[in-house]
Amino acid sequence: MSDTATMAATVAANEHDVEAARIECRRRFRSNTLPALVTVGPVTLWLLAFIAVPLLYILIMGFCSTDQYYNVVYSFTLDNFQAMLDPEYLKIYGQSILIAAISTAICLVLAYPFSYLISRTFKSKKTLLYMMIIIPFWTNSLVRIYGWRTFLSATGQLNTFLMAIGATSEPIQFLYNQTCTVFGMAYDMFPFMVLPLYAAIEKLDESQIEASFDLGANMLTTIFKVVIPQTMSGIFSGCIMVFIPSLGAFYISDILGGGNADVIGNLIQRQFQSANDWPLGAALSILLIAITLLLVKIYQKAGGDMESLGV
Repeated sequence: MSDTATMAATVAANEHDVEAARIECRRRFRSNTLPALVTVGPVTLWLLAFIAVPLLYILIMGFCSTDQYYNVVYSFTLDNFQAMLDPEYLKIYGQSILIAAISTAICLVLAYPFSYLISRTFKSKKTLLYMMIIIPFWTNSLVRIYGWRTFLSATGQLNTFLMAIGATSEPIQFLYNQTCTVFGMAYDMFPFMVLPLYAAIEKLDESQIEASFDLGANMLTTIFKVVIPQTMSGIFSGCIMVFIPSLGAFYISDILGGGNADVIGNLIQRQFQSANDWPLGAALSILLIAITLLLVKIYQKAGGDMESLGV
């Protein structure tokens, strides 16, 4: 009987331990895992549905082809990437890089002193200046670009004013050229340059600037030897945040360039819409993604802060 009782007690103890372990697991699930699923789960699903899956679809589509009726044929081919080497396409690649580079340079030259002004002004005025950058985000950029087209057109307010004061006898053609496209890019991307620059300038070490002046350095030397090196992360991140979108902002070159200043985004748009060649459009999209990843990798290798890019 004693052996039977001992075995029964052992079994009961084991069952109690198992039940206790189950209760502990449930408690940990409710206190740790469940809140994590509730908070992270929707974000994960959103990323999978709207970022990961579309990217995977683009990658697959880039290696497909089309039949005579422009239906997608899911068979592996590299023809789309060979077609990307067409001389006309290469010309547009170069033009895209040129437009994006000039737009980025203009944004940098204008945004740096403006960001420095915001960071060094009084708090009351700082809010007002900062709002000047944020307010454009409240309206759709497409609407603002159409507004500029109306303003710069032959019958727009600018030409009307110039003819009224006698500056010109006939309307000036401001639209539908590369210069106007660059202007539109710089205007639209300007806030994306200001925000990272402002964040970097806010972290400037004032003691180093004062020490530079104490050692006899003038303003120009202090800017190039002290200020700019300390804000290089903001410069790099701002340039990336302007340069990359400028390569794909097809609506700006369409509205202000009129087809005379195409960028890579225009090529992609045409393949998906008018040409109905989705595989080639996907291959061009892969090119744009590759350029983006390359620039981000260079930025990371240079010691840039990925958080400033929102990564």
